[in-house]
Amino acid sequence: MSKTINNLKEAFAGESQANRKYLAYAKKAEEEGFKQVAKLFRAAAEAETIHAHNHLRELGAVKSTKENLLDAIGGETHEFQKMYPQMIEDAEAEGNSSAKRSFIFANEVEKIHATLYQKALDNLGSNIEVDYYVCQVCGNTVENEPPEECPICGAKKQAFNKIP
Repeated sequence: MSKTINNLKEAFAGESQANRKYLAYAKKAEEEGFKQVAKLFRAAAEAETIHAHNHLRELGAVKSTKENLLDAIGGETHEFQKMYPQMIEDAEAEGNSSAKRSFIFANEVEKIHATLYQKALDNLGSNIEVDYYVCQVCGNTVENEPPEECPICGAKKQAFNKIP
């Protein structure tokens, strides 16, 4: 693999992480009443997304919707079958219960994501309208209507945000 390809992969990972980190910083700044700083973090996060998308495009990683769904299914499946179970085990062995909880939440939700992607793949082209809601505590992603209580983390219905 060429140095440029490795650099594009590293740059994509770094820009993606910066985007998520800056959005978390923006949320914290907003909570602390620093609206202008929050706005700056969101602007920088948007720029990082543009950089990440450019790098991903140069890698040829964005393909047809069908191919992208298959890739997403594979990634989510890897996470819940291999990655997170090992991380859960490691956190438990180290006695880090809060990290273990974070990994368990993610592991359970990745299973749901794989199922939702498979459903979208199975229905590709049918243009069936579905609303999605995401639990702001654990990331649980549900179709059509949020439950009264999240089955993964126990959060109430109000913790679910509708995705526009």
